[in-house]
Amino acid sequence: MCVDLLSEVVAGSAAWLGRGLSCVCVQGRDGDPRPSFDLTPAQEECLQRLQSRIDVAYDSSIPQHQEALKDLWKLAFPEEELHGIVSDQWKEMGWQGKDPSTDFRGGGFISLENLLYFARKFPKSFHGLLRKQVGDRSVWEYPFAVAGINITFMLIQMLDLEAVKPRSIVGETFLRFLSVNESAFDLLYCIAFKLMDQQWLSMRASYMEFNTVMKSTRRQLEREIMIEDITSLEDLPSYSLLSQ
Repeated sequence: MCVDLLSEVVAGSAAWLGRGLSCVCVQGRDGDPRPSFDLTPAQEECLQRLQSRIDVAYDSSIPQHQEALKDLWKLAFPEEELHGIVSDQWKEMGWQGKDPSTDFRGGGFISLENLLYFARKFPKSFHGLLRKQVGDRSVWEYPFAVAGINITFMLIQMLDLEAVKPRSIVGETFLRFLSVNESAFDLLYCIAFKLMDQQWLSMRASYMEFNTVMKSTRRQLEREIMIEDITSLEDLPSYSLLSQ
């Protein structure tokens, strides 16, 4: 990947995040009423816990946050020693610069938690995406880590998780998954990341088409969540893309 050329298209993570998110948000017409779904006490509690996670900003001054970031490095590159929390080595993982904390500005700590869950739960898939091991890859690939932050954002918006209660059937359905599996958001993140990469390959995309790939990924996830008789995220067709 040519970092200099990428920086011209994506002037830092904020620009990349803005581009990634501007196209995946579905905007209703002004004045359109949006449905609201009542929650069971258990669903409301699960939603509030997830929202509490979403509200936590990444803070490099907090030791636990630094340790979590170091853990991500160890999981990604177990044979390579990290020379510092600020290091050019981070670019190997697809961060925009030597300090990943600047890329977390929009994603918050939950985006780091998502990456950690992915690396621990599905290490084969995680490393396959990190190293772009599968498929006929583009010369200009998406940056792995920053793409992961975009996926966290996309899911929060798709599921309308910052609302008091879900305003879409997709969001309401997800809360049913969450009420029986507290890791449902993290699991859906893993599914979405693998699905995004599959879409990327099938579309023969380059990083200029990242927005298009994200829109396609969101639409496919929404379709799968809406399939009748889906009782858990493991039932989604795209779950089969993941390998342990």
